[in-house]
Amino acid sequence: MGSPPTTVRPGSVVAAGYRYPTPTSHDALTTSVADLDGPIGKHMRQFVAAVGQLELGEWEELHTRTLDLSPLFIPYIGYVLWGENYRRGEFMADLKRDMERVGIDLRGELPDHLDPVLRYLDATESPLPDLMTDLPKAIGIMRTTLKKAESANPYRHLLAATADAVDRSVDSQNETGASR
Repeated sequence: MGSPPTTVRPGSVVAAGYRYPTPTSHDALTTSVADLDGPIGKHMRQFVAAVGQLELGEWEELHTRTLDLSPLFIPYIGYVLWGENYRRGEFMADLKRDMERVGIDLRGELPDHLDPVLRYLDATESPLPDLMTDLPKAIGIMRTTLKKAESANPYRHLLAATADAVDRSVDSQNETGASR
């Protein structure tokens, strides 16, 4: 008999794709996506293959152009849905409080950024109901925005993996809620 299978936390693997690339990022992503199955694994392997064709400086430029300076899509759920208004602030305060409860380090990001949100989904069995309702819509808007701006951008694969990871979390919550 072999060793017991490890639990792959798909949201946390996908979240790593949103971090600024470093000299070890590609190898780390390659290793972490090896155990992902289904559509999430497929999309993540496509993302890793696409960015693997780039020199580190090119990947850094792509990351910055796509996600940071005048981004091709905004990776902040609350901003995508509500802009800079009270509703976003309230959403972020609730999310931050619950992320702290489950030990999520924001790593310098706002709580509604996709990186900490995906890690949060992996860390809690009872995510905020508003997040589970609003997140799929926000991801859909992000995907449409990137497709219109730059349809061949490798981050489209990362967003597809994000959508699949979110769908898996929403389905899991629906099953858990139905069994209670």
